Amino acid sequence: MDAYFFNNRDICRFLDALAIGAVLVGPDGRIIAVNRSAEQLIGAGADAVGQYWENMFRTFSHGRSCALAPASAAPTLQRVGIDFTDPQGEHRSLTRISYPLYQEDGKIFAGCLEVFQDHSAFKDLLKRVWYEDRRLKLILDSLDTGVVTVDRGGHITFFNRTAETVTGHNRSRILGRPFAELLHGDCRQDQGPLQETMADGTARSVAETWLLTRAGAPLPVRLHSVPLKNKEGRTVGGLVTVSDRSLQHQYATAMRDRYTFFDMVGRAPAMQQLFDILPVVAESDATVLIEGPTGTGKDLLAKVIHQASGRCRNPMVKVNCAALPDSLLESEIFGYVRGAFTGADKDKPGRFQEADGGTIFLDEIGDMPLSLQAKLLRVLEDGEFYPLGSRKPTRVDVRILSATNQDLEGMVEEKRFRKDLYYRLNVMRMEMPPLRQRAGDLPLLISHILGRLAAVKSLPVPAIGEDAMEVLLNHTYPGNVRELENILEHALIVCRKGPITRAHLPNALQRAGAAAAPPPRVPLGGRIRASEKHSLITTLDAHRWHRGDTAAALGIDRSTLWRKMKRHGLLSAAGNLP
Repeated sequence: MDAYFFNNRDICRFLDALAIGAVLVGPDGRIIAVNRSAEQLIGAGADAVGQYWENMFRTFSHGRSCALAPASAAPTLQRVGIDFTDPQGEHRSLTRISYPLYQEDGKIFAGCLEVFQDHSAFKDLLKRVWYEDRRLKLILDSLDTGVVTVDRGGHITFFNRTAETVTGHNRSRILGRPFAELLHGDCRQDQGPLQETMADGTARSVAETWLLTRAGAPLPVRLHSVPLKNKEGRTVGGLVTVSDRSLQHQYATAMRDRYTFFDMVGRAPAMQQLFDILPVVAESDATVLIEGPTGTGKDLLAKVIHQASGRCRNPMVKVNCAALPDSLLESEIFGYVRGAFTGADKDKPGRFQEADGGTIFLDEIGDMPLSLQAKLLRVLEDGEFYPLGSRKPTRVDVRILSATNQDLEGMVEEKRFRKDLYYRLNVMRMEMPPLRQRAGDLPLLISHILGRLAAVKSLPVPAIGEDAMEVLLNHTYPGNVRELENILEHALIVCRKGPITRAHLPNALQRAGAAAAPPPRVPLGGRIRASEKHSLITTLDAHRWHRGDTAAALGIDRSTLWRKMKRHGLLSAAGNLP
């Protein structure tokens, strides 16, 4: 019998770590073990071991131990609430649960495990919230933010009316259930901050997570948790505010679906055409040729295609054909075997082997030497190649994406690029437009890039002054989006935490802006005036002519926007919109 009860003593010690009292009672009704939490909760010391349960705890036990059930009755689990005053005169509210224990064969009754959990502070909190302090209940119920309180175990103890409205759950049915049950799927790990708040007493927020409504639909919310303490300063639970983010999420989703695809941003017609065809191109396994000037984001487009494809779980390997000398490019792409050349003391897999099952991105494909183009053509046609020095072909399953800033068609006519390879690469052709052809995207790009750079550097997103925005909107950007990123990163570093002004822009851009500046008292003139008007109209259209949203997108205040709209005769078109 002692060997059997050893495991149950371990259970007692485990419950002790959770501040739960445990008393082990044998089948004869004698106490076998008492953990420390039980000593503190019910005053049972080491002298209780060997004593009869009924004699030791008759004064407050409120019910027999399952070990004392009649022999004719099968022992069953019992749950009893107990209110008593301990020897120190402190009122206690306990829950006592009797668990019947059986031998390993599951047939022979072997005693009981009596479990005690103190919820005095929790009961006091409920009494204060629901009965004594009627003002607190009225305040919590009148808030337009959902409020949920939980006990130390994470079980819901209060659910205000707004929380009912937001989630659709009825408080009478939700009370007592674990708060984690309200969280959607993988978001249940977001209960961690709530548990941490109750552990260390520090408030925490979860910017966005998902709750389950009564209908089972996911609901985007923001959670803020604070600890709940009793009069003695002990944490007895937590309070969570629930803010509905449905409208914000719908707006962000609509904007993202309309103007972005993964990390790509743009609302210019050329970009919208790309976004329309991207899902179809990504789902296929066709080779793609990406053309466009340097700095337009061809490598980003290649990453987007890979991420949206069925190969996204496998690697994407990039090779810059212009960055390696011809003598090394073949071994780098196709690999080599031991003894292929002096110094080749072991086999080395190439980039195609590394990308097996995934995608290989051949950047600057126009710089690939003719000698390698034939080898690449065989990979496209047969899916195999010979590593340098090998007599055995290597088969790979790789999707090929390529990019160039050169005119491959012209290179074919000049016999500098193989015609057959060009047609195999050009199954799907996508063109990235230069930034000068998508001037209307500048406000959106500036806002997006600045936000991303600030997040990487853990800095607040600074506002952009009117003088700086004027220079940014009227620059021609020969380096395209890459140049814009460099300019904004320079400004973010120089301005530190204040708004970005013209003085924070690179000197070369300031000088170029000064050289192109119109005469005094004429802020914008000629072509520049037309460009600003075009940018204003584009941004206003994107925000449905809402002046507050448009001013925020441009990084200027409403009064400045009003003056610009008046200057360009746009106030009448806006009407009485806010």
